[in-house]
Amino acid sequence: MGDTAGCYTIDRSAASRRVPPRWPPRYSPGPIEGRVLMATDSDDLKFELSDRVATLTLNRPGKLNALSESMIMGAIEHLRRCGEDPDVGAIVLTGEGRGFCAGGDVSAMGAAAHEAMTFEQRVDRQRVWHQLSWLLSEMPKVTIAAVNGPAAGAGLGIALSCDLCFASERARFGTAFAKVGFGGDFGTTWQLTRRVGAMKAKELFFLGEVFSAEEADRIGLVNRLFPHETFLAEVRQIAARIANGPLVSYRYMKENVNLSLTVDFRTMLDREAVTHLRCGQTADHREGVTAFVEKRQPRFQGR
Repeated sequence: MGDTAGCYTIDRSAASRRVPPRWPPRYSPGPIEGRVLMATDSDDLKFELSDRVATLTLNRPGKLNALSESMIMGAIEHLRRCGEDPDVGAIVLTGEGRGFCAGGDVSAMGAAAHEAMTFEQRVDRQRVWHQLSWLLSEMPKVTIAAVNGPAAGAGLGIALSCDLCFASERARFGTAFAKVGFGGDFGTTWQLTRRVGAMKAKELFFLGEVFSAEEADRIGLVNRLFPHETFLAEVRQIAARIANGPLVSYRYMKENVNLSLTVDFRTMLDREAVTHLRCGQTADHREGVTAFVEKRQPRFQGR
């Protein structure tokens, strides 16, 4: 990918695959204001910070939260800030109303075809939008998809780009791209293939069938299912547990698991030697050891 403004520059050489991308990517915003509770709303996206958990809510319920440019760019901005803010420990992404995210706005696709943009400009814009999936996957905080309803197309790719994916029993999933003659975006091909294997991923892409939360759980697309009535409460409880945990350890756990997909065993052993001992230098490690000896729950500070 070229060095588009606001994008990552990705070196695809073999050497580059051994080291996780640096954080942040040429971006240094100020910290988020309001530590106990902060809520900011826009037309297409809601943001709330409470108990160290940042919640992003896709907010186009009349269109099952189909993506808009303002929604995408707003989410990217919030994720960048959350990635740097020491008082954000975890991020939850969910949808307003009865849907998680229906993917692209099909009703707007006809108009988009007549935009006064070159093909190259459209590609550059798509790459900027793809930062949303990249940040969810690679930012140094735990990201959680709370799939409360249908997740289709790009919405599926966004959900699978999160570190954890929890689903309501009312959730539904599908690739949907074949139905409108598209090929897949927002990391859907990469994420889906790594979860279900190439043959199953091809079936899901070619047929484009919608499948249930139970089927998603059976084939390994989600971590857990919850009753719809208690779904968000259950997810927020898990998110708060993570957000108030040993954040430095979580950061390196995430980096190492992601890196293990592309490097050999020896490289991972060498990497673990560094990150394991780095975690051993933290205040949270000392607190964890002390709490174990004193037979009490640790009080982690995230550093």
